[in-house]
Amino acid sequence: MPFYPITFSIPPCKITNKENCIKKRNFIASLIPGDNSTYIYITEKEYYESYQSSYYAITLKKCGWDCLRHYEILANNCIPYFIDIENCPKNTMGLFPKELIIESNKLFEKIIGKYENIEEIFQKCKDIELTPSYEEEYNKILDKLVLYTKEYLTTVSISNYILKSSNNENISKILFLNGCTRGDYLRCLTLAGFKTNFKTNCHEYPIVPHLYKDKDISATTAGLGFSYTHILEPHVRVDDLTDEVVINNIKINYYDIVIYGSYHRGKPFFDIVLQSYPPDKIIMLCGEDIHCCDYETYSNKGIHVFIREL
Repeated sequence: MPFYPITFSIPPCKITNKENCIKKRNFIASLIPGDNSTYIYITEKEYYESYQSSYYAITLKKCGWDCLRHYEILANNCIPYFIDIENCPKNTMGLFPKELIIESNKLFEKIIGKYENIEEIFQKCKDIELTPSYEEEYNKILDKLVLYTKEYLTTVSISNYILKSSNNENISKILFLNGCTRGDYLRCLTLAGFKTNFKTNCHEYPIVPHLYKDKDISATTAGLGFSYTHILEPHVRVDDLTDEVVINNIKINYYDIVIYGSYHRGKPFFDIVLQSYPPDKIIMLCGEDIHCCDYETYSNKGIHVFIREL
């Protein structure tokens, strides 16, 4: 059945090269997932620098295993200390470097020793300074993780993965349909990857304004817009699309494939798409935290379904 794992991703422009990072001065970043009192950063720059200046940053499963924080940490040359990652289902975060993270978790625990809870982790990490041997071991793992992030976890990489997995690599025109335009990490980041690769040959409809550098992001609240807003240049946008134009383009097979950025949040023109395209030219994305959707209804028909929390 044509269904596949998928993950969040990070725009290539958000990955900071090691030589441009600020000097590390903390063993662990101060932000604690789920503890709102530690969410103190007003700007993306401050938020990113909190990771760049730290060796490790805590992350963990919240509503879902996948989280944009994992990728933000890696993009800023910091290693996620991922609590309980060994319990993550095999196909959930199937593209994430779990084995490398488990290896770095072991190094973290070797340095700080046993702990009972997150509060104790921070107590143990308070005055830690890495020995040269630990620093060398840490940097070897970090270099592998950053390289992996650049190769497999960017928005562009994920768009390529979707095309390769669905056997649609040799295409030139895409229709990316959005049931809504509010912030949705999987939809927004994946769309950004396709727009980066295909530019105006990727028609998004309706337009997701907060992705573009010339648009207002005040309506975008998730994560203050960090990492997924203002990441595309205006010239890759196609502004003159209407329902009539898109429907006509679908009917004449102007597009090579049709992608639904989040089929839970709407499937515009779905009946027309089904009439005009074979199932293997239709792709649907599910980015929900808690997965209980009817993806088999679509995958059994031959539609390619990519699921975040598989």
